[in-house]
Amino acid sequence: MRWKIEDTPEQQAFRQEFRAWMHGNLPADWMETLDAGDEVGFERPRSQWSMYDWHRAMGEAGYAAPLWPTEYGGLGGGVWMQNTIREELVRYRLPVISPNVLGLGLAAPTIIAHGSEEQKRRYLPRILTSEEIWCQLFSEPGSGSDLAGLSTRAVRDGDDWVVNGQKVWTSIAQFAAFGLILARSNPDVPKHDGLTYLVVDMKSPGIEVRSLKQMTGGSEFNEVFFTDVRVPDANRLGAEGEGWAVARTTLMNERVVLGGIAVGPESLGGGARHNPWQAFLEAIPDRRDPAKREQIARLYIDQEVKEITAFRAALARRRGQEPGPEGGVGKVYNAELNQRRTAFAMNAAGPAAIAWLPGDEVAERRATAFLRARANTIEGGTSEVLRNQMGERLLGLPREPEVDRGIPWRDIRRS
Repeated sequence: MRWKIEDTPEQQAFRQEFRAWMHGNLPADWMETLDAGDEVGFERPRSQWSMYDWHRAMGEAGYAAPLWPTEYGGLGGGVWMQNTIREELVRYRLPVISPNVLGLGLAAPTIIAHGSEEQKRRYLPRILTSEEIWCQLFSEPGSGSDLAGLSTRAVRDGDDWVVNGQKVWTSIAQFAAFGLILARSNPDVPKHDGLTYLVVDMKSPGIEVRSLKQMTGGSEFNEVFFTDVRVPDANRLGAEGEGWAVARTTLMNERVVLGGIAVGPESLGGGARHNPWQAFLEAIPDRRDPAKREQIARLYIDQEVKEITAFRAALARRRGQEPGPEGGVGKVYNAELNQRRTAFAMNAAGPAAIAWLPGDEVAERRATAFLRARANTIEGGTSEVLRNQMGERLLGLPREPEVDRGIPWRDIRRS
């Protein structure tokens, strides 16, 4: 049995309420065929399901963000509500991760913490329903791990900011309606002090998105070019020049989000069609082999430890605390767990991991998951940088030398 909070009467009532809501919003017989184990019968309701209609309905009902305040479309509930919803989604083979994961997980918490009331009313409802997809415009070719060293400029011109520069490794920028951009508004002060945080309309004139081909064959990531892009000052989050404080909110939430995403099992076994852990097992040939069973047990234990750590981080958010170093712990742990898990699946498959017959979907997903997992220890903060932060903030180790501390950004030597 997976680790979870034991239901209280209140929690059991909420679980039944959510199941009743799902029954009324899913295609007919979706839940009944799954409860009966009727895989053949399940294909009919599954063929009638629409991902975007489903996520919109989840948002309109508040189930997509149970921790959000009710005035912004959430349920104003406890962490247990979120946990219950995810358990039921997994039980009935529905996606736990929204296509607007960056909007829900990064943009919304940042807007709630730093945005004006007008900004919250404008952006949060459409984030909740996934009607407007968001991306994060932080990393640059010359400042990957050193985010504060970025060089994209934002120059004030009346009621607008004029943005010029380049961002890279921007997930789903090709589909995004809005982006969170951190830009340098003052080059004459130290690098952390001269940044301003803006919300940019991704359809603005002067924005060019170029997709990057990955070794999986997909193009999740992009490079984004800004040429005299005008952004209204009304789209600023936080005060001018205090963008670093706003960005920290985004980064801490990003690590919590990435610390909770288990890309391994879903990719290995077919996503919403299967229970994630069962799907992972299906990708392992000859699971009765004692050596393989031992490794599977180790990975299961690791998965449970990850769930507990993610839950502790969620409890801190519910208490009103900003996500702290524990988000980095979860992110590092989850990234390396995904890599161990997908590598084990490939090794367990032997020659079938590198060559398979046409139409073998399990083999294709297994190989794709292995290749995609290589990015896990880079995206959202590299494991090396996050380990430095954990050493300093959790273990009290000396800080890394900062040779550019107190020096105006303009005078710092850079590539």
